[in-house]
Amino acid sequence: MDVRLEQPPAVNRNEPQPCCDSWTAGGQTKLVLSSKNRGWSCLSAEMRYVGKGVIPWRGALSDIEVCVDVCGNGSLVTRSASAIQDSTVAFRNTVWLTPPRWNEGSIAIAGDLPEIMHIHLPPSQFTPGRLGLDVDVDKSVIGALRYDNAFRDPLLGEIARAVASELQDETSAGRLLVESLANSMAARLVQTHSGAPTSQPTVSASKEGLDRRRLARVLDYIEANLEGDLTLDGMASIACLSRYHFARAFKQAVGHSPHRYVSIRRLDRAKALLMQGDRSLVDIALTLSFSDQASFTRAFRQATGRAPGQYRREFGLRQHDSSSAAIR
Repeated sequence: MDVRLEQPPAVNRNEPQPCCDSWTAGGQTKLVLSSKNRGWSCLSAEMRYVGKGVIPWRGALSDIEVCVDVCGNGSLVTRSASAIQDSTVAFRNTVWLTPPRWNEGSIAIAGDLPEIMHIHLPPSQFTPGRLGLDVDVDKSVIGALRYDNAFRDPLLGEIARAVASELQDETSAGRLLVESLANSMAARLVQTHSGAPTSQPTVSASKEGLDRRRLARVLDYIEANLEGDLTLDGMASIACLSRYHFARAFKQAVGHSPHRYVSIRRLDRAKALLMQGDRSLVDIALTLSFSDQASFTRAFRQATGRAPGQYRREFGLRQHDSSSAAIR
């Protein structure tokens, strides 16, 4: 007797994979973008199309969830819980917060919401060193974030759109960029949308900054790790500064933010590796912190106007011709 085993359905690797479990019940949402395979530790993010209906209002196990309507279409969104009844018209930059382990309410959506960014911030993002604050930040401050009412915040909206842009088109220094965005989002929430009875937080000015010796150490560290995992924490430790103050001092000294400078240097390294001609495109992509070859190709084409293979053929040939002429 011929017995045929049923094969499991094939997984479409081109489809984004979910990394958060929120606003998903009932099949009323569609995942558009996800940070599932990006290796981000400072936050996780998803862009979702949310259909009209009523869905559970619940939070992650330990993270604070920040939902941002990045476009806005005027739909009425009502959140209900034992002590909360909040009805908000969803305009561009409307923000909803959900505390960790929240699991007692519901959300009624009157009309489809085409672009809702879900960002999960871990508690580690709310430490003084990462916030750049002169006051102690503890769990009471996180608990004092206003969950009862939605609000509009253009800065949080811009941060959410920047995260969405990185999800859409990966860059070589995307992890550094997202680290900076996570810092800015956490600081904004604490400074503007927290009801904690603390002294007014102030941002410390970096008096020492980056002198030539510190800057040289940081630049050497970046060059030595262009083909590795560069983080703000690692660079800040080389400069003996908090990562918040390091980011500001580095931009003042170099003229570029850390992630922008690393992106430029990695592009230069990619050109050099392509002209050598002895490494595959996928190897170069993974070496320079892209998640796959396709993302590397898109970023390289956007920066140079040429695909990596085309650049290798054109400039590798020129280098070969120049070397032959020099020998002759």
